[in-house]
Amino acid sequence: MEKTSRYEMMTTKPVGALVVRLAGPSLAIMMISAMYNMADTYFVGSLGTSATASIGIAFSLMAIIQAVGFFFGQGAGSFIARALGAQDTEKAARMAATGFFSCFGAGLVITIAGLVFLTPLCLFLGATPTILPYAREYLLFILIGAPFMSSSLTQNNLLRFQGNSLYGMIGMITGAVLNVGLDPFFIFVLDLGVAGASLATMLSQMVSCGLLFFVSSRQKGNIAIRFANFSPGWSAYRDISRGGLPSLLRQSVASVSVIFLNHAAGNFGDAAIAAISIVNRVVMFAFAALLGFGQGFQPVCGFNFGARLYSRVKKAFWFCLKVSATGLVVFSVLGFIFAPEIIALFRRDDPEVIRIGTLALRVYCFPFPLLSWIVLNNMMTQVMGKAVFASILALARPGLLIPVVFILERSLGLFGLQIAMPLTDFCTFLLAVPVGMTVLRSMKEETEPSADGSLAEAGKDSAG
Repeated sequence: MEKTSRYEMMTTKPVGALVVRLAGPSLAIMMISAMYNMADTYFVGSLGTSATASIGIAFSLMAIIQAVGFFFGQGAGSFIARALGAQDTEKAARMAATGFFSCFGAGLVITIAGLVFLTPLCLFLGATPTILPYAREYLLFILIGAPFMSSSLTQNNLLRFQGNSLYGMIGMITGAVLNVGLDPFFIFVLDLGVAGASLATMLSQMVSCGLLFFVSSRQKGNIAIRFANFSPGWSAYRDISRGGLPSLLRQSVASVSVIFLNHAAGNFGDAAIAAISIVNRVVMFAFAALLGFGQGFQPVCGFNFGARLYSRVKKAFWFCLKVSATGLVVFSVLGFIFAPEIIALFRRDDPEVIRIGTLALRVYCFPFPLLSWIVLNNMMTQVMGKAVFASILALARPGLLIPVVFILERSLGLFGLQIAMPLTDFCTFLLAVPVGMTVLRSMKEETEPSADGSLAEAGKDSAG
């Protein structure tokens, strides 16, 4: 799509239909991304409780790798959306290259540091002596693939913020299908065990990264990623930080909170770590759907906020909130009813894992719909470049989890760990309400695009 026609589409088409159109590929991408870990957890589940728990141990490191990808992708992408909204494609091209190559370099740093300190890293992440051998095997190839995993997320976000999420979906789907196919082949046919699941994930991420780079650089209408446009510097990283810091903080603190949770669960045995890990995977699958739908809102928000069409921003926000909240209510009802069967899919031969996981999942279902308000406000403030508000919302949920786990585990034992996340989500919602309403009410003045594409004052916006 030509850049001028894309600008017209993003700033004039009905926002509901526009969000749905953009959210389709984004939703598929996020669900597919969640399937990577879901597939590994499912197939590794047949290798034993300790092996299943090792996937939960690795989750914290993968969250850090993803945090790097989201930091550069969301940061550079939100800048690109605003630049395209202001019709400045030269700045957008420089930012795309800077975001991608910086992300790949950061991924290499994680690879080197992780491989050098592999055993201490596993212990730090919460591995028990019985989990440690499996965790080492799984993290080996995850670390090798770190630059490709993070860069895939960056490229996906760069495409999404240009309104071209369909291209990102192609690369991510290819990687996910490859991962699901390679998992049983490596684990069972080649008898590689946990290492086979990790190797399958690494190869699929490499393929996704390669395809996304090809699409970004070759397909007409996309901003090509050229090394000649790589422009590192204080100004560029400051702009990336404005849009990407909330994601980095959210994912990083989330990783720390999961590490803390793993150590606390380890006091109750490998079954507790495995059960909490499975619940996190199931919840993450639904959470990924929420993120995917919300990501359809972000480019609409970025373009129209850059064009100062604030009424369209607010209309898109309320539309997304209604749809996402309804979807989460449906998930919560189904999750509560079928909790034992869902946990058993991943570890059917261990009654203790099923018992612990069933209660944890059912309790989690009660406040889960509230995440729609939390996440959408975080996304809106992030793409607007409101780093303070976005960082507050990004840090609240994982940041509150740490003291909640600390207090509840000591006062209520294992039950405290099972209710820690639901209680944290409820507290985060209470914080997000005044923050979100403040931002929505702040959008007063707006402009309307004139026939020649320039902007003209349109007075006050009365939409609430």
